[in-house]
Amino acid sequence: MTGARYDAVADFYEAGWTDAYEDPVSEAFFELLGKVADLRVLDSACGHGRITRELARRGADVVGVDLSAALLGKARADEERQPLGIQYVQADAASDSLLEGKIFDTVVCSFGLSDIDDLDGCISTVARLLRPGGYFVFSLLHPCFPGGGEVSGSWPSTETYYDEGWWAADGRSSSLRRQVGANHRMVSTYLNILAVHRLYVDVVVEPMPPREWSEQRLAVACLPVFIVVRCVNRLVAEAQSSTPE
Repeated sequence: MTGARYDAVADFYEAGWTDAYEDPVSEAFFELLGKVADLRVLDSACGHGRITRELARRGADVVGVDLSAALLGKARADEERQPLGIQYVQADAASDSLLEGKIFDTVVCSFGLSDIDDLDGCISTVARLLRPGGYFVFSLLHPCFPGGGEVSGSWPSTETYYDEGWWAADGRSSSLRRQVGANHRMVSTYLNILAVHRLYVDVVVEPMPPREWSEQRLAVACLPVFIVVRCVNRLVAEAQSSTPE
């Protein structure tokens, strides 16, 4: 069911999210990642491969995982046209058998966590696949963004921030989330699940939206819209602290 709802918007994804990275969220995302050349990187919920391709262009050895066959079809077609050495795998990002036996230096997820119904399973998988001391970097529509007017926020206009669950946007200016919906979760839910799986929050950035977006939406532009987070697999710290002197 989850795969099917994203299969239906593959063309929309490809047309709306191109290989351009000058927006504030992408800039913050790649700044937190730092240099990725020669690193093995997993892009979880990679969609049509927009972030995956840029990672490969920056020298990373990249694997992209997504549940949607249609979105991966777009990614694989682009890889055939312009080979970057990317491996794409159709699978559930929350599967406890995903890429079993593999280890990555870095795991990323660009606006994908709210698309994944089983958040605990996904974060558990990230922690299992990430080497000790490795980075997990993700971006989201800010869970605290309330929306307003024609712009949908992170939760339904008929409910509150505290009402978690899947929902479909109703704002006329919303596009993707009107079609596939999203899972709203409180900030505390994300933080607590990361902590359970020993992923230490290292840096948090709340990028301002592009100026043209803000100028058209002055009533909501002063509110937090996006969030980018870098976590560290703190198993390395635990290993070091248990090493005899």
